[in-house]
Amino acid sequence: MSVTDIRPNMDFWQERVDLAAAFRWTARLHMHEGVANHFSLAINEDGTKFLMNPNQMHFSRIKASDLIVVDANDPETLEGPDAPDPTAWGLHGGIHRHCPHARCAMHVHSIHATVLASLADSALPPIDQNCATFFNRYVIDDGYGGLAFESEGERCAALLTDPKKKVMIMGNHGIMIIGETVAETFNRLYYFERAAETYIRALQTGRPLRVLSDEVAEKTAQELEDYPEQDARHLAELKAILDEEGSSYAR
Repeated sequence: MSVTDIRPNMDFWQERVDLAAAFRWTARLHMHEGVANHFSLAINEDGTKFLMNPNQMHFSRIKASDLIVVDANDPETLEGPDAPDPTAWGLHGGIHRHCPHARCAMHVHSIHATVLASLADSALPPIDQNCATFFNRYVIDDGYGGLAFESEGERCAALLTDPKKKVMIMGNHGIMIIGETVAETFNRLYYFERAAETYIRALQTGRPLRVLSDEVAEKTAQELEDYPEQDARHLAELKAILDEEGSSYAR
């Protein structure tokens, strides 16, 4: 008997398992915020139907079978069991409606990315290899307008229409990362937080920064984009650790 014969919510099972693992590891790294923040993963061709975490469930407890299906074009989605809160609907719904290249979207208020988002200048200079990863590959939202209800979500989505820009530094808010797969998006989330931490800690020294040239930063970013399988291997290793620990994420 297969898993799909004995459990509900088994469509897109591998995608569910990957997303659940990303939730668990995000919590382990303390990059979540209480029972807020949301990840989503498109499951239809145009991206408007997507998996999302249930409302107010802690990342450290989320299982593959817990994930709900949300339809960005159907407001009645908000009336279903464990429906996402209106801010999750507004932010992720807007992205999945208007940015079909954003198959996966991860929004957190992780400490170092949020510190960066709180600076008057939220640019991330290429001071090391991780920072160079994001050279010319992020957008800064300077127009924070309060909680991400539908109009705010639509405004944010309009900033992510360039497929090259897969990071939005949300001024006064946090970070939004997009990608093609869970592995790609989580890997980008992980390294952006690492890059932001390096930059913030470098600023704390009060000493001059050693900033890479634009040419070297772009070369490094392109090389890392072409680096084979790092994102998939990263997530596979995290799942292997969770499996060895007897985690319930894949249930």
